[in-house]
Amino acid sequence: MVIEKNDIIKKSEELLSFMKKRRTIRLFDKTNIPIEVIENCIAIAGTAPSGANLQPWTFVIIKDKETKKKIMQEAEKVEEEFYAHKISDEWRECLKPLNLDVRKPFLEQAPYLICIFTQIYGKDKQGKRINHRYPFESVGIATGFLISALHHLGIATLTYTPTPMDFLNKVLGRPENERPFLILVVGYPSSKYDLPHISKKDLNDILIKI
Repeated sequence: MVIEKNDIIKKSEELLSFMKKRRTIRLFDKTNIPIEVIENCIAIAGTAPSGANLQPWTFVIIKDKETKKKIMQEAEKVEEEFYAHKISDEWRECLKPLNLDVRKPFLEQAPYLICIFTQIYGKDKQGKRINHRYPFESVGIATGFLISALHHLGIATLTYTPTPMDFLNKVLGRPENERPFLILVVGYPSSKYDLPHISKKDLNDILIKI
């Protein structure tokens, strides 16, 4: 089916307007979200393209309160080390508008955490190692699919990447071939959260037409 030119332009403008409403949230409402919704959004992420179609991703949904608390505790240890000894003055200045600190209560507060892992290699049915091609790029694309799907349903997210994140393998019992990619914090936004005043680059600043 061919879509008329004016119709497809209008649809693209509507989609742009919708996606511009997506914002990163750091304070979440405790309203429950059916886990089937999260599972369906992860299934959407699983439709993303990947190097040689090897699909080098693992998504771990965490709803259990004790596990979320343990992740928060381990993440705050990493943050304390980062803010005390590793952060540069330039990076600290970049973070100022976001009002960030070492405490990460959203990890315990949000109804779900989705820990996303990159599979550096996999194994076939005979147990033979399969090296994955472009695994990080592939997982990044799948994560974008997931964030967009959740936003489409009115569900907010926070992409959180404490460095290093190897504590996730231990807490969640993930194997050595999986590297933590990011923690996606998922839930409805709290009406009490004051969004920081930030802006995105103009199209002319990110687009080159040849």
